[in-house]
Amino acid sequence: MKKKIYWCKNCLNMSTRPRIIFDYMGWCNACQWMEEKKEMDWTPRIEELKELLSRFRGFNKAFDCIVPVSGGKDGSYVTYQLKHKYGMNPLTVTVRPALSLEIGERNLLNFINSGYNHIHVSPDPDVMRALNKYGFIEKGFPYFGWLTSIMTSVIRVALNFNIPLIFYGEDGEVEYGGSTETKNRSLFSIEYMKRIYLEGGYDKVIKDKFTEQQLYFWLFPEDEELKGKELYLTHWSYFENWDSYRNYLVAKEHCGLLENEDSNSGTFTNFAQNDQALYALHTYMMYLKFGFGRATQDAGIEIRRGAMTRDQAINLVRMYDNQYPEHFIATYLNYYGMSKEEFDAVLDKWVNRALFKKRDGIWQPTFEVGEDFETGCDS
Repeated sequence: MKKKIYWCKNCLNMSTRPRIIFDYMGWCNACQWMEEKKEMDWTPRIEELKELLSRFRGFNKAFDCIVPVSGGKDGSYVTYQLKHKYGMNPLTVTVRPALSLEIGERNLLNFINSGYNHIHVSPDPDVMRALNKYGFIEKGFPYFGWLTSIMTSVIRVALNFNIPLIFYGEDGEVEYGGSTETKNRSLFSIEYMKRIYLEGGYDKVIKDKFTEQQLYFWLFPEDEELKGKELYLTHWSYFENWDSYRNYLVAKEHCGLLENEDSNSGTFTNFAQNDQALYALHTYMMYLKFGFGRATQDAGIEIRRGAMTRDQAINLVRMYDNQYPEHFIATYLNYYGMSKEEFDAVLDKWVNRALFKKRDGIWQPTFEVGEDFETGCDS
């Protein structure tokens, strides 16, 4: 059976993106949301935010809320707003990534030194490595263990410190194209985290490998643990028009954010996702699985904020999306304890062969970015 592959007519989101929806004009739901926000009255949502903050301001004698941070632009921006605009006393939490980068460590230290209370959670590195490797091989998620822990560990901290309110940054499903079920709902659940962010693979990956003691920082609380306790998860992007470039400028001015000297692996930008080496592998595998990578995501953001045309984006995506993360390969092989042949076999396992063909040992696209086509098989 043939399957049509197509791109958003406004940005470059692909029809292969999980949970994405297109309208009659061929616009993806991220671009539809962009247009909707232009006419949106944010007052009711701001009032909802103020009510939420008032409810929990002073709830805990030490801290009012938690913000997960990496030292990057978005967590820094949210924390800055909560503290300086809304008078909250946030506790910031970082879950240490497996292969941290020097610039990420410097940015995190700069952020903390700009005036924030902070907890650094460093889960057992051997368990982290095993879960990341298992996720890489069995899920096509090279940092599945870390991805899980930035949810579960933060919730563990919230319960242990009796801080019911957790602010994440943007709702990626709504902002970038995916599920729209939380578009008009400020709070989301643990069930939503498992089903959407972990794509339903959480229970299998977690329960097959380790004891509960080993997995403490990777386990969501059971219903019994939540009895008599409050826990509210929300995205800051629900309450205002999310602008990642504005976030970058605020974080740079007020939180000491530094950029890479060169563009990041697989894209044309240099100021985002600078905390860990595995992100480059994550976005490269995303490219192999779905046909779009880090440059496509960044270009979509730039198009939707009016800083780039679609034609400019197409040129950049063609230049950057297919960048094999060569400079990190030795690091990945050492971390996973794999040979190059074993590593490449995992990549081969996850490639969408309707979109790619291997040439000289590297998978190359059989499509032209932005040009709709039909695959030879349903994939």
